[in-house]
This record gives sequence, C-alpha cells and structure tokens, in this order.
Amino acid sequence: MSWGTELWDQFDNLDKHTQWGIDFLERYAKFVKERLDIEQNYAKQLRNLVKKYCPKRSKEEEPRFTSCLSFYSVLNELNDYAGQREVVAEEMAHKVYGELMRYSQDIKAERKHHLQEGRKAQQHLDQCWKQMDNSKRKFERECKEAEKSQITYDRLDNDINATKSEVEKAKAQFYLRTHMADESKNEYAAQLQNFNAEQWKHFNNAVPHIFKNLQDMDDRRTVKLGETYRSFAEAERRVIPIVSKCLEGMVSAAKAVDMRRDSAIVVESFKSGFEPPGDFPFEDFSQNLSRSGSDGTISNTPKGDRERDRDGAPGSRPDPKHPMSRTKNKLWLFGKKPKAPSLEDFSHLPPEQRRKRLQQRIDELGKELQKEMDQRDALNKMKDVYEKNPQMGDPSSLQPKISETICNMEKLRSEIHKNETWLSEVEGKQSTRGDRRHSADNHHHTPQGRESPEGSYTDDTSQEHHTPQLRTSPPKPGQPNPELHEFDDEFDDDDPLPVLGHCKALYSFDGQNEGTLVMAEDEVLYIIEEDKGDGWTRARKQGGEEGYVPTSYVEITMERNSKGAVTYI
Repeated sequence: MSWGTELWDQFDNLDKHTQWGIDFLERYAKFVKERLDIEQNYAKQLRNLVKKYCPKRSKEEEPRFTSCLSFYSVLNELNDYAGQREVVAEEMAHKVYGELMRYSQDIKAERKHHLQEGRKAQQHLDQCWKQMDNSKRKFERECKEAEKSQITYDRLDNDINATKSEVEKAKAQFYLRTHMADESKNEYAAQLQNFNAEQWKHFNNAVPHIFKNLQDMDDRRTVKLGETYRSFAEAERRVIPIVSKCLEGMVSAAKAVDMRRDSAIVVESFKSGFEPPGDFPFEDFSQNLSRSGSDGTISNTPKGDRERDRDGAPGSRPDPKHPMSRTKNKLWLFGKKPKAPSLEDFSHLPPEQRRKRLQQRIDELGKELQKEMDQRDALNKMKDVYEKNPQMGDPSSLQPKISETICNMEKLRSEIHKNETWLSEVEGKQSTRGDRRHSADNHHHTPQGRESPEGSYTDDTSQEHHTPQLRTSPPKPGQPNPELHEFDDEFDDDDPLPVLGHCKALYSFDGQNEGTLVMAEDEVLYIIEEDKGDGWTRARKQGGEEGYVPTSYVEITMERNSKGAVTYI
C-alpha cells in the first residue's frame, strides 16, 4: 500500500512517524549497547574469578590430586566460557550496535533530505496559490470599480442637468474600468490555470514521489531492525557449540575425580619410610634386691608372678632415666609437626620423601647435563665446519662457548655425584633400618635400646658413650638428624651435663619434634650446652627433662664460673 496515494494529505503525520522510527531504532541500539556491556562485564568477572582461584604456582607446588586437577580443569573451561562471552560481546558490538549506529546516521540524513523536498514542493504550491489568489482579488476589485463607473455613467447620461463634458468623462472612466476588469479577468484565469496545473503536479507527482521515498526509507529501517534482531540471536547461537564443549569439559572433569587415586597420592606424598615403634621392654630393677625370708613382700611373691613382672607387668613403670623411657618425648605420631627449613640434601624430610626428592633432582640434573652435552657436540661440529671452511667463520670464536659448556657439564656431574651420594646414604639407612626392625621383631623379649631421631630403633649399645663434640648440628623441628648415634648419645648419657647458665623463655615453644624441649613463655631453664652456631641451645628443665630449644626464643644468662663448673641440677 502506497503512502503517496493513501496518505497524500498526511505530510505532518508522516514526519512524526519517521522521526518515531528513528528514535525506536536508536532505542534498540542503546539496548544492544547495554547488553554487550553486560556481556563484557560478565566475561571480565569470570576471568577475575578464575584468576583468583587459580593462582600462579611453582612446578613443585602443582596439585596432583584428581579433585584439584579436575577443579582447575573446570576453571580452565570456565575461562574458555568467559572468552566466548567476550566473542558474543564483540559480535554484538560490530554486527549489531555498530551497524545500527551507522544506519541511524544515514537514515537521519535521508529523512532530512526527503522532508526538505516535501517542504519545497509545498512552498511552491503555496506560492502559486498566493499568486492565483492575488489575481482573483484584483479581478474582483476591478469588477467592482467597473460596476461603480457604469452606474455613474448611466446616472449622468440620464441627468438632463449634466453637462456634456461630465458625461464624456464618466463614459471614459467606465470604458477604462471595464478594460481593466477584462485584463484582471484574463490574468486571474491564467493564474488559476497555472495553479491548477501546479496543484495537480504536486499531488500526483511530487508528493507521491516524496512519500514513496519516505516509505522506502521506513521499510528499510524496519528490515534493518529485523536483520539486527537476527544478528543479535546469531551472536549467541554461534558460540553455543563451543559453550557446549566447555560444559562437556566440566562434566568430564567431574567424572575424572578418583578417590582411590587421591588416597594413593596421599600415601605416596606423606609416606615417611619409618617403621612403627616396637614394644617397650620390661626392665626389672629388683634383681639386685635381697630376697631373704624375712622380707615377706619380695620372698613371698610367687615365682610365676615375678617372671610375669619381669616380662612386662601392667603395673610396672620404666625408670625415667632409662634410655627407652626418654624416647617418649621424641615420638610425634599424632602431634603437629612443625615446618622445617628446606636443606640442600633434604635431610629435613623423612627418609622416603627425601629419597624421592633426591631422585627427582638427579633426574632433572641429568636432563640439564644431556642438554649441555648436546650443545657441546653441536659446537664441536660447527667448529669442524669452520676449520674446513674458514670463510664461514672463525673456529677460535667458538672456543669460549665450548669451554663454558664443558665447565657447566663438570658442575652438573659434580652435583649429580653429590646427590647420588646422599641417595645412596638414604637407601643404605632404610635397608639397615629394615634389617634392625626385622631383628627386633624376632627378639622382642630382648631390650631394644633407644629410639633414633628418625623414629626407628637401634639395639647398638656400643653407641651410648660417644663424646658430645661429635654432634654435627642439633635437631631442628621436623628435621631428622643424619648423625643418629651422636644425637642419641647426648640424650642417653647417664651422667648429667654441668650447668653453664640459665635462660628465660621469651616465647612459648611446642617442641613436638624429636629431641626438642617444650617450654612455656617466661619459663626458666638451665643451659647445659651452648649454641654451636646452628641456632639451637641445649637446656634442662627443673624437673630434669633435657632437650634443644631455639636460641632466638630464649634470653640467656651465662654463669661467670661456668667454664669447668661441675654444678649439677
């Protein structure tokens, strides 16, 4: 249906309608802009969320549990999903919002042009009508003047008293006015004919053409809106396959969670390699007592009861000075194990974990050594090429790099040898410990001696009298001392060490690791061995319990006569 034929007289309403259409188009463009802003903010928030819960880690701290790996897989898929939301926002920005804004500018200019043409056509028609109306009014006025002059002429012509000159004058005026009326009539007829022709052109040619252009413009605006609606939906539909893959990846990550594998990783990660502690032997201290008949308490004890007491009666307690009785402070089965500082030889770790870390380091050093060897071979080949073809390069220029590579290889070989020595030491200790444990299990009725700092037991009683100077470093929290015998000898001496001074605890110390001493804040202890430069001081409580405490945790006051003192507490 054409606007030109049906709405020929609705120029003002069409003006308002086309303006409403442009306003609606810009309103939809604003909606798309707000929608893509939401998508961009949503994608940004998703990426920030992923970044928050997936912090950077070193290679050694990467999680190995399937639950953690699956969670990070979910985060990766969510990050990809956020990327798809960004793609949606970009599609809407370029193919919908940008297109709408460009089209809005074009349609505004086109509408302005068509309306200007319509106003020009209307102004031309109004001018024609004004000219026709002026000629009409002039014709009417001239006709009235001609009628008046005719009446005057007829009156004077019939008046016998009027002079001939007056009659002639009235007659001439009548003829003049009649002639002017005829001319006005002709002019009016011409202007009327011209106006009718212009009006026909206006309403049959100009207005339909202008209104048709406006209709085409509005139709194209409607079509453009439909296309942008489709583009708006297509921006979402294009990412659906990738979004579906992201969701499928999340589901696959959920299915990859394996509780058995996680449990195995826990065992593999925290297995210390220690053997569980063996049974405490019964120590009979009544063997040297006189068993005369006058002593009814001892002599009247049945032989079977005495044998049972010797084998470990429930009511008997070991001597607190006995080496086995003092090992109870060294066990931390369910206690909190303090975090120990990392050492180059991993001696702060349990044997099994230490072996794994050393093996891992040896493998890494081996890979680095292989790279250096490959680089050396490549440099040597290049040097041979230069020697055969001097024009390609100077062979001596490669010598510094070759020397540096060989030096690096020697360093790596030295590091590998050092770590292999530590690994052999750990594997040897684990083998020896297993043999001793097996022997102790087969002879559980024999006194088994004392517990080593690594949590195993030794029955080598010849190690009970080593001198304290052989100790390399005091045990740190959570750090097993590689010098097992020297460490235990100092705790198992029957003769107490002399007091060198006293100290006051500045902070409380858990002392849950083997060989350490629990102390409370402001507690006063006796110094029996000074710090050897490793940050630990050996102290004794007033109750007689001995152990190592961090030097930085206490305020030490040494006795002036401590050197060579023999005062015992």
